[in-house]
Amino acid sequence: MTESSAQGSLLIHSARLVNDGLIADDAWVLIEDGLVAELGIGSDRPDAERIVDASEVAGPGAILTPGFIDIHGHGGAGATFDDGIAAIRTGRDMHRSHGTTRAVISLVTGSLDSLAARVGEIADLRETDADILGSHLEGPFLDPGHKGAHDPELLREPTAGDVQRLLDAGRGTVRQMTIAPELPGGLDAVRVVVASGAAAAIGHTDADDDTVRAAIDAGASILTHAFNAMRPIHHREPGPVLTAAADHRVTIEAIVDNIHLHPSVTKLIFDEAPGRVALITDSMAAAGSVDGEYSLGGLHVTVLDGVARVDSGSIAGSTLTQDAALRNAVAAGATLSEAVRALTETPAAAIGFDEELGALRPGMLGDAVLLDADLQVVRVWTGARTAR
Repeated sequence: MTESSAQGSLLIHSARLVNDGLIADDAWVLIEDGLVAELGIGSDRPDAERIVDASEVAGPGAILTPGFIDIHGHGGAGATFDDGIAAIRTGRDMHRSHGTTRAVISLVTGSLDSLAARVGEIADLRETDADILGSHLEGPFLDPGHKGAHDPELLREPTAGDVQRLLDAGRGTVRQMTIAPELPGGLDAVRVVVASGAAAAIGHTDADDDTVRAAIDAGASILTHAFNAMRPIHHREPGPVLTAAADHRVTIEAIVDNIHLHPSVTKLIFDEAPGRVALITDSMAAAGSVDGEYSLGGLHVTVLDGVARVDSGSIAGSTLTQDAALRNAVAAGATLSEAVRALTETPAAAIGFDEELGALRPGMLGDAVLLDADLQVVRVWTGARTAR
């Protein structure tokens, strides 16, 4: 069940609160008009217009967390985000029911004209739909040798003009752009993205250690779906993952569906980049839907046993939801507080929303997720609009 906390007062009590890197039992949270007002522990708690006993609703061991934030997803419920506003809303309704209260809408490679139109459409949607945080351009400035599920005919080298055109089309709502920094013009493109206020991400890349370091020094601050569509780790050529994991300035995206990453690798990422892992879905249309035939960025996709692949055999995103990512991360060995942080505080900070989202603190938005002891979502609340 998904509800709004944006009007009136809401008290959620008798929960195990996982928030701000801490776990508190028998906790309560008061939300007023969509903003967190107070937090506390025990039976001495304020009154409210709506009162939810977490232990009654979700059972013994009920867990309350901030709302999840997905900074990299492409669709769900049979809809792909590239297909426009109705498709975005369809996918978001499904993901919201799985705890993702806010999301960046990711677009796969297309022509410059189509991408400019789409980010403009998402900018419009940002004005009406509070859960939409903006857009992520995963392409077209990618290495053809690590294209993944992107149309190679539409990939191109970045120029400052092309990058700026896409940023301008988003009217300040492009939150992230993935770039292969080794391409001609790649480092300059990173600088243009960062100067706009968006996050530059390193991904779909053959960049070596020196190039990744140069990109980070130029301002790149996210590694797009670590290990996937990039130069692998070698003991004499560390590649993007080890270089980024060793640098405190970089957030590491991880698709924890036990397909893109083995559980042991998931645990390795949490160990090597503590506090800097963002659990993303990279979800395509089949997330929350069924196996079958789909399309992603104009490419044919077959989903079998929940695994999506284009005809070349490359994995085409995931069928993951963020609550499943939480369960998988904990099963892989991440602590509950670490896994929740990777769904909340870390992704919020990666795109510059950490003053409003990612934690339940007084004055922050009243997004919250109630789970049972098995980490199954029972109820979701979405709070006030973001300030920008």
